[in-house]
Amino acid sequence: MPDASVVIATRNRAGLLRGCLERLSVQSAAGRFEVVVVDNGSTDGTPAVVAAAARAGLAIRGIPVAEPNRGRARNAGIAASSGASILFCDDDTLPPRGWVEAHLAARDADPKRVVSGPIINVEGDGDLPQPSAKNFSRAFFCTCNVSVSRVELDAAGGFDERYDLYGWEDTDLGVRLRERGARRVWSWGAHIYHVKPASAQPLDTRIALATEKGAMAARFIRKSPTLPVRLATGAYALNFARAALLEAPPLRRWYARLAADPDAARSPLGRFAAEALVDAAYLDAMRLALRSDG
Repeated sequence: MPDASVVIATRNRAGLLRGCLERLSVQSAAGRFEVVVVDNGSTDGTPAVVAAAARAGLAIRGIPVAEPNRGRARNAGIAASSGASILFCDDDTLPPRGWVEAHLAARDADPKRVVSGPIINVEGDGDLPQPSAKNFSRAFFCTCNVSVSRVELDAAGGFDERYDLYGWEDTDLGVRLRERGARRVWSWGAHIYHVKPASAQPLDTRIALATEKGAMAARFIRKSPTLPVRLATGAYALNFARAALLEAPPLRRWYARLAADPDAARSPLGRFAAEALVDAAYLDAMRLALRSDG
């Protein structure tokens, strides 16, 4: 039985997945972990990328989950894995050579630990800076870079598959792990690089994802109607007041014109306008979902 299983859920990002697996194939903890890639409905070359990594010697297997659902995909990955500890990373990450080893070292003292490390956004695999204070995060459980014991995952019930759109399924699981007494530990050595090229996603894609995330935020709030959850999701009066002031319909129309102008969109004001439109889509979806089910 390996000490750890790295679970990666992916969908139609074969090129990014290849870069992640190449990094996992040269880990200092070789022989102590396996990789489980869950293909969540891909129509690209994802199966071929997994097969190539296996032929190259990486301890890896791929399993299909046809219906796009991140929670269901990760649950399937956990069920198919055999490690005592489960490490999660995204398909668009580049784990440094000591990433798995750092997670395992941080877990040695207390198996109930939830171990997190810095997530460093980079343009690609060229410039990979060391983590700094700006990379610290208080997030308890983010599946871009986190590890937890299989026993604790099973006891908490795994991911809630009712989060069937983008967002919040990992935070929800973190709430349940914390309620069971899991303690979060931060490891600077367990840092990971998150490939996020400038303008990688068109604005309409970002707005669509924000709309999904807003709907899932409402689901999270209904399930855990606590102040910390409302603060985390932005469902509190001061944030709504800010949005009413800065994202009123006349301003949104102006923001949309700025974002549609290629020259203006690259300016600081244009970038602010794009962020405001994304935020407005998120809050609109959250409030609509809360009203619809309330």
